[in-house]
Amino acid sequence: MTIRLPGPGGALRAYTPRAEPASFTTGAPLVSRTVFSAAHVVADPFADAGPDVAAVDWDATLAFRRHLWAHGLGVAEAMDTAQRGMGLDWAGAAELIRRSTAEARSVGGAVACGVGTDQLTGPATLAEVRAAYEEQLALVEGTGAQAILMASRALAAAASGPEDYLDVYGQLLRQAAEPVILHWLGPMFDPALEGYWGSPDLDAATETFLDVIAAHPDKVDGIKVSLLDARREVELRRRLPRGVRCYTGDDFNYPELIAGDAQGFSHALLGVFDPLGPLAAEAVRVLDTGDTVKFRELLDPTVELSRHLFETPTRFYKTGVVLLAWLAGHQSHFSMVGGLQSARPLPHLARAYELADGLGLFPDPALAETRMKSLLSVYGVDQ
Repeated sequence: MTIRLPGPGGALRAYTPRAEPASFTTGAPLVSRTVFSAAHVVADPFADAGPDVAAVDWDATLAFRRHLWAHGLGVAEAMDTAQRGMGLDWAGAAELIRRSTAEARSVGGAVACGVGTDQLTGPATLAEVRAAYEEQLALVEGTGAQAILMASRALAAAASGPEDYLDVYGQLLRQAAEPVILHWLGPMFDPALEGYWGSPDLDAATETFLDVIAAHPDKVDGIKVSLLDARREVELRRRLPRGVRCYTGDDFNYPELIAGDAQGFSHALLGVFDPLGPLAAEAVRVLDTGDTVKFRELLDPTVELSRHLFETPTRFYKTGVVLLAWLAGHQSHFSMVGGLQSARPLPHLARAYELADGLGLFPDPALAETRMKSLLSVYGVDQ
């Protein structure tokens, strides 16, 4: 059995899907690394709502989180993978946080939730930015979840220099009830975050970032770095105060960063661990035994898929993530809040299918093939 897939130039080629999926175990907790998967939301395709309304299928969304927890992963909730700021507004994110944290308590799953300022819809003062952060921080802490202080578009627009970041983050950290994760999201993920920490020069921005942490090390559990620069992440994690973790957000270089070196390693908070969840958990369980070589043998082959999903424009990686969730049977449709399923061209989607199938990520390869053929037919590709 073959499926005809379109390439970048439009030419069709035959691909033979694998007959059997890879086998992954569930259950055992991860020990050597703390690993969060940033999880997507499942849209409600039957909602009579326009593109500006985030209609979410809550049952399917929570079922996917139970799938991640079953494999021993933590869930990073209401992050950019959940289309935060790209279809999911603050009202939707707040509801997602409430529901997901309640579900986590019921199954004993780990969850950390994004705290941002996306209730601000226009220009804001620094005081308004801080108040928006405080509102969201109170909600997340009220659920009992760990807080992830996300990079703020509003702060990037309002800040005049590094001192404004030091002031806003300093006030937030002083009032945080428990240690938080600081999130540095690069402009490749969100162009509105260019110049975060007060400078477009990453070396200068790094110094400000480290100053924030050094002033409040007892309130920082760790940092989540999404700059797609392995060298910079390694240099940064080596300068962190003792006890402050580095959670890699580098979807291009995660195997080597998680494996680490003689001077340390990164934990993980990754969007690509949404589709890679079972395989990633299996790899970390191998790493728990001290077998770094086998860990790399399992995880290194996934990098080609991850780099494909996160190719420029990187912010549209969510489309490939949701495609793979549909093909894997985690949801009944390929639609997204805000209509973002149209954000990637067909050849990109076809290649994502091929790479994921090659890794054995689909529990039912025949179902994935059938669904991919149905998508191709919508685009006029006959089989």
